[in-house]
Amino acid sequence: MTKHIYIYSPSGAVRDKAAFRRGVARLRALGYDVEIDPSALASHLRFAGDDQTRLAAIHRAAASGADVALISRGGYGLSRILGGIRYRSVAKAVERGTQFVGISDFTAFQSALLARTGAISWAGPALCEGFGVGGEGKQPDDIMQACFEDLVVGRGEGAGWRQLPQARRVAIDSVAEYASQAAVVDSLLCHKAILWGGNLSVLTSLLGTPYFPEIKGGVLFLEDVAEHPYRVERMLTQLLLAGVLARQKAVVLGQFTEYKLVAHDRGYRFLSVVDWLRSRVKVPVLTNLPYGHVATKVLLPVGAKVDLAVQGREALLFWGPVSAGRNMT
Repeated sequence: MTKHIYIYSPSGAVRDKAAFRRGVARLRALGYDVEIDPSALASHLRFAGDDQTRLAAIHRAAASGADVALISRGGYGLSRILGGIRYRSVAKAVERGTQFVGISDFTAFQSALLARTGAISWAGPALCEGFGVGGEGKQPDDIMQACFEDLVVGRGEGAGWRQLPQARRVAIDSVAEYASQAAVVDSLLCHKAILWGGNLSVLTSLLGTPYFPEIKGGVLFLEDVAEHPYRVERMLTQLLLAGVLARQKAVVLGQFTEYKLVAHDRGYRFLSVVDWLRSRVKVPVLTNLPYGHVATKVLLPVGAKVDLAVQGREALLFWGPVSAGRNMT
């Protein structure tokens, strides 16, 4: 049976119409039945239609019966309409088999859905940046596409990757402290812990609201784009001071890209932030998860129960079969 993909725009307006068309064409070439929401290319200010238009698009996606509801792009816009989403309707769509997939601003939707219903959604590509890449010889990333196809047929069960080398750049009190805070050991770090997170900027903006998931003993994964390391550290500090990080079993850092260091950083860089974080929390901090605003990314089930293991620099997230929006492991 042909799989049905519903394309809708809950955030920013689609500015690159060519990327949109390429993405739709490539999904159809893969054999999918692609349905485009009536307001997918709407535009109001910087948004894909006004607030009511985008809310209606979300609810049409939930009612579509599609196998996958895929956002066209991220940007900004979901935070301002979180209060109008009918979460029970979305959760029921998930139970019927619709997988909601997106990235970046989509973190707001995913976090709210998890906080309000516990339903699972997927951190993955958007249509334009994932499948609509253009330029001579450019094609969707093989790993991203394979992960997406695994999701559509219910086959993907985990993700493995190699972490960044250790690079301690700040003062430590002792070798023992470093070993306890930063060294990677061969072990199962956590078992059946809830995986959650996404874009750091968007997630942090939800603190103190009913749409921030109150997860204890979870695996928190984070990524961001165009944020200097000091801004990343500032947002992590907010999560730290709010007690969020201490309640997790592990923190997994994905890809932090498209920022520019300056002369007065004087050696301060992203790995400096990693070292600082490891000096402030007692939970393991892993790096280099292949997820973020990059071509090569895995798809991650937000709200699913996962196992997290490491062996040397190698890391593995395993969630097993995820069916009807519920983790079955």
